[in-house]
Amino acid sequence: MSPRSLLAGSVQYLKGVGPRRAERFARLDVRTGRDLLYHIPHRYEDATTVTPIASLEPGDEATVIGRIVSKGVLNTRKGLRIFRAVLRDSSGLIEAAWPGQPWLDRSLSRGDLLLASGPVRFFHGRQLQPREHTVLASGDEEAEDGGGGRSADDGGSAAGGGSADDGGSAGGQGSGSGKGGTVFPVYPATEGLSHRQIRGIVSENLGALLREAAERDPVPEAWREELGLARLGAALRALHRPRAMEELEPARRRIAFDELLFLQLLHARARHRLRQETTGIAHDAPADLTSRFLEGLPFRLTGAQERAWEEIREDMERAERMYRLLQGDVGCGKTVVAAAALLRSVESGHQAALMAPTELLAEQHLRTLTELTSGLDVEPLLLTGRLTPAERRSRLEALASGRARLVVGTHALIQEDVGFADLGLAVIDEQHRFGVEQRRLLRDASGRADMLVMSATPIPRSLALTLYGDLDLSVIDEMPPARRPVVTAVRGPEAREAAFAFLREKVGEGRQAYVVYPLIEESEALDARSATEMRERLAARFPDLAVELLHGRLSAGEKEDVMRRFLAGEADLLVATTVIEVGIDVPNATLMYIEEAERFGLAQLHQLRGRVGRGGEQSYCVAFHSGEGEPPDRLRAFAATTDGFELARADLRLRGPGDLFGPEQHGVPALRFADLERDADLAAAARRWARELVEGDPSLGRPEHRGLARELAERHGDREGLYGVG
Repeated sequence: MSPRSLLAGSVQYLKGVGPRRAERFARLDVRTGRDLLYHIPHRYEDATTVTPIASLEPGDEATVIGRIVSKGVLNTRKGLRIFRAVLRDSSGLIEAAWPGQPWLDRSLSRGDLLLASGPVRFFHGRQLQPREHTVLASGDEEAEDGGGGRSADDGGSAAGGGSADDGGSAGGQGSGSGKGGTVFPVYPATEGLSHRQIRGIVSENLGALLREAAERDPVPEAWREELGLARLGAALRALHRPRAMEELEPARRRIAFDELLFLQLLHARARHRLRQETTGIAHDAPADLTSRFLEGLPFRLTGAQERAWEEIREDMERAERMYRLLQGDVGCGKTVVAAAALLRSVESGHQAALMAPTELLAEQHLRTLTELTSGLDVEPLLLTGRLTPAERRSRLEALASGRARLVVGTHALIQEDVGFADLGLAVIDEQHRFGVEQRRLLRDASGRADMLVMSATPIPRSLALTLYGDLDLSVIDEMPPARRPVVTAVRGPEAREAAFAFLREKVGEGRQAYVVYPLIEESEALDARSATEMRERLAARFPDLAVELLHGRLSAGEKEDVMRRFLAGEADLLVATTVIEVGIDVPNATLMYIEEAERFGLAQLHQLRGRVGRGGEQSYCVAFHSGEGEPPDRLRAFAATTDGFELARADLRLRGPGDLFGPEQHGVPALRFADLERDADLAAAARRWARELVEGDPSLGRPEHRGLARELAERHGDREGLYGVG
């Protein structure tokens, strides 16, 4: 890369920046020219239609272009200082007012031609209160169509800045003759660096940055044409300086495709390395154990379970390493499918391991597998941190010698002193709890073993393929017919007394209940205090009941102890403000109350609801909203369906992928431009092309792929190690 590259160079050396502003830009994660080019406006003020001043009426939202014929600062009795200017066009006059912005008196002058956009109020006559304004020409100078003009607040160009790579204007679109308006970009800003200052700096540097970006456009023309995508320079120009609002969506789609493509290239290289550069195991022995296991089940697999098992079995019988995600809603039967996979490894003469995020979950899996494999001469072994030193030594020796064929454990399975004789399959449960780094450690520690990761958090297929593109995907999207859905209701504060009377009735019948509160301002201290107060209120209300408490200030061990007591039936009510342990089955818990449910996302609400209905009894979930009147639409959607995939799609539309999983959990940066609901076609194409490209050129070393390799390194070079790439 050329040392004179503006994109690679520090933002400090761009026009209008300097050391002090560079420090402020760093707070916005803008450190290079490339960062500035991708610092896209977060909203736009549409001022493309200019209204004659004489036509303005109170209540209008309008854009006008007029000369400043007088101006000044008004001091009110309450101490508020208001800058006011009278604007004139060929049709008439109007006063414009900027409350609390007296400094504009220094930057706006009589004779300036001003474009101003905002609401029209009635205040001693008509008054425009601009949200946006730009000086199109100074003094008596006539502005030219398509010309720039300076920013009203900082002397920088508010719109101008040179030509784009495709011949389109990289500058402003304001018109000084009253023929048309402009679209104002509004940038994410920070203290000491206003969005107008950023707009001016972008404008001064935009032309040069766009020319370099256009020269480096890494996406092959054939791909762009197939998807109908713009060139990179044209898309970035449109996002920074749109001539009309209609330009924005096509431009966003191009940038979104780049975002998805390079994420999928990262995944594809990891997947290729795993499958091609590491010798796998072909689990192709006669299906003795698995046939006996499946035939001995007291129920038939659902169609979705059979499909998932067939995909996993076919993968395991190949010599390449399997790296697959098994996804399904709570209660869909993932564990049975995973058990079949574990037994397929054992019957092929290899060991099998299942890793869970907590000791409680590991112990639960041990009980389930022991029950499922009874009569098959396979005894699951448990390896967790609670073992005595003697127990641990004995079990490590059994693993190392190969006597232990099936092991269940926590992250203790990937500690340095753990050695397998011949591990054939590693299964990770609740994989999003581990993070990509721990998944990689287990993958590397497991040598040639196949890997199956499971998730009980249903997410749309487009999101799964984006977050976990290095895995193949199997989905169980069908519930067993015998499973009883949880009766769900949404209630306001007025129904709380009746709900707690119902709780008393159910606990009197020997059942248990959860009462969940949201985190308050992300503060563990407030979280703990709120939970403690609520636990005390419930204990006073139900003095004969045992009420346990679970909150964020408890240690991991304390949390597990609380859950153990609840699981053992030693507590009737569990008050919790942290998300209750995902995956733990408490069959006797049949009631879930969620307070201030509007604070939770749909995916979170569904996960909470999944904590009940684990036994044969009818279970109930009541979501209380704190406001008066009708509940929010999100809560009505929650009550209307128990389909976790449908709720996850709705949650994705409402909140975006960043809130469904944090980046630290899956190793993937937050998506800034891609909308996985609208861009499913882009995500699918990016995945397909990335895999085809890497199959033919794993290192991206061919001359025609060097631009892709460079862009991948710039975007994700710091993440490739997490995936074992490079």
